[in-house]
Amino acid sequence: MAVSIEDVEILKPKTDKREYRRIVLKNSLQVLLISDPDTDKCAASLNVGVGSFCDPVGLEGLAHFLEHMLFYASEKYPLEDSYLKYITEHGGSTNAFTASEMTNYFFDANTDCFEEALDRFAQFFIKPLMSADATMREIKAVDSENKMYLLSDERRMSQLQKHLSLESHPYHKFGGGNCDTLDVRPKAKGVDTRQELLKFYEDKYSANLMHLVVYSKESLDKIQSLVEDKFQEIQNSDRSRFQFSSQPCTSEHLQILVRAVPIKQGHKLRIVWPITPSIVHYKEEPCRYLDHLINHEGEGSLSYVLKKLGWATELYAGEDDRASEFSFFYVVIDLTDAGQDHMQEIIGLLFKYIQLLQQSGVCKWIFDELSAICETGFHYEDKISPIDYVVRISSNMQIYPPKDWLVGSSLPSDFNPDTIQKILNELSPESVRIFWESNKFEGLTDKVEPWYGTAYSIEKVSPSRIQAWMSSAPNENLHLPVPNVFIPTDFSIKNPQEKIKLPVLLRKSSYSKLWYKPDTVFSTPKAYVKIDFDCPYVSNSPETEALANLLAMLLMDDLNEYAYYAQVAGLHYDISHTESGFQVLIIFIFPGINVIPSDNCFR
Repeated sequence: MAVSIEDVEILKPKTDKREYRRIVLKNSLQVLLISDPDTDKCAASLNVGVGSFCDPVGLEGLAHFLEHMLFYASEKYPLEDSYLKYITEHGGSTNAFTASEMTNYFFDANTDCFEEALDRFAQFFIKPLMSADATMREIKAVDSENKMYLLSDERRMSQLQKHLSLESHPYHKFGGGNCDTLDVRPKAKGVDTRQELLKFYEDKYSANLMHLVVYSKESLDKIQSLVEDKFQEIQNSDRSRFQFSSQPCTSEHLQILVRAVPIKQGHKLRIVWPITPSIVHYKEEPCRYLDHLINHEGEGSLSYVLKKLGWATELYAGEDDRASEFSFFYVVIDLTDAGQDHMQEIIGLLFKYIQLLQQSGVCKWIFDELSAICETGFHYEDKISPIDYVVRISSNMQIYPPKDWLVGSSLPSDFNPDTIQKILNELSPESVRIFWESNKFEGLTDKVEPWYGTAYSIEKVSPSRIQAWMSSAPNENLHLPVPNVFIPTDFSIKNPQEKIKLPVLLRKSSYSKLWYKPDTVFSTPKAYVKIDFDCPYVSNSPETEALANLLAMLLMDDLNEYAYYAQVAGLHYDISHTESGFQVLIIFIFPGINVIPSDNCFR
């Protein structure tokens, strides 16, 4: 049997008119077909369950290097870069990224070249050339990419966190690769990188570890016929997924305070805990509950207090560096110059807020609010580009069961207070890792991270010391948010009596005009309001322009305490200075789903 059609009901948004079909080819390649008659682009994404964690010892970056090499040529299309040229000439784009446990290849193009574009794409995974001539050129390309990241503080801090972990764990690896890891060191040991690359491809890239999404305006039957024809020749070696069971951080790597010197001016705190990965509880989404509360900016929140004290400008909390067997929870705080002098009190306030959450218990009404917001966002999300859509879904296919391929973990539905409390209790002084970045530490450190050259020093910070910081922290009124009155419940659409093609002037006076245009195309419960205030004097001089910009920013900041609740529910607004005065923009856009690969991926 060439293909089996899997009769699985896939949860999809209420407004989604696309058709889906799940099939499994004879080589065990799992495929999701998407038919969208309204699209002007075709797209495909193939996700391989092999990432940088699979890099052999002494060949750091080999998985990323393979990602680069597959783009060059194939036996069927041997002209180098002919694939990229073909896609570009037909209105498309193509790229790939390598993550810890997967590598994703994707493209889009005009619909009239769908079949050939798909054929060229499939040949990467059937008979790629990976010629000797291209090897050194692409090693240099990987090295050039790595040099670009040498000035990225996000990359530098990410690698420092990996460096300060168990050396035998795959998390510790340098996944990007460079000339040193892919050429200089292997040659010194008599290792042929190209031969190792071919061996890696043959050994790791198996159809049973791949998931493919194909998006086209053709019918499902036509897409299926093409997919069967193009992809059934991919070799199935029946490989197992790369497995690791240990955690990346032992007691040696916990209860630490790391001072690091960044490239950019400024100060930042990154407070990190190893936690149980949320994929284990993706229907309960404990981290979504926690980052909602720790990220909150309303009165009584940690962010509100830190800004009120003048110690911080931004705060972000959430799960990151996720893998199937481990994960980390982050709280990242951008400090002011004053905040840099109050690090201990800031850490103390953070732990006081975590203690408040632990003692308050898990609130079902908060979970229900989040669930309602997420459900609305899923069902009424704006239609994203086909290329982003296929990348999102093919990545989900490696992680979730088929019925949840479209939704992933974006719909928390099972309230389990014990699970949330368990993750909350993991945010403890006993397992914390504190990374404190500031240019003021320049010349005061004694260690250097080997891959990015980040200067740092490290010391132990005991739970009793953090308890002392909590005791010395300001006695601010930290408390949970109040119920969110902005969460929508009525999604009915008021149909206009007649189809209005152009905006209608509803009201006019000597001072104002009010225009209205109903949506007659998408029929979704969303709104867009724009108010222009004519104040010509604000552009009279550079000084008035600067003051007008400052006024708009101060007004936005002043309203944030109240307006944050609306933003959480999807009601966004902006106040800005324009050439003719000021503009107030109000958009009702439901929270969507992240489609951007993690910053720790290598393209």
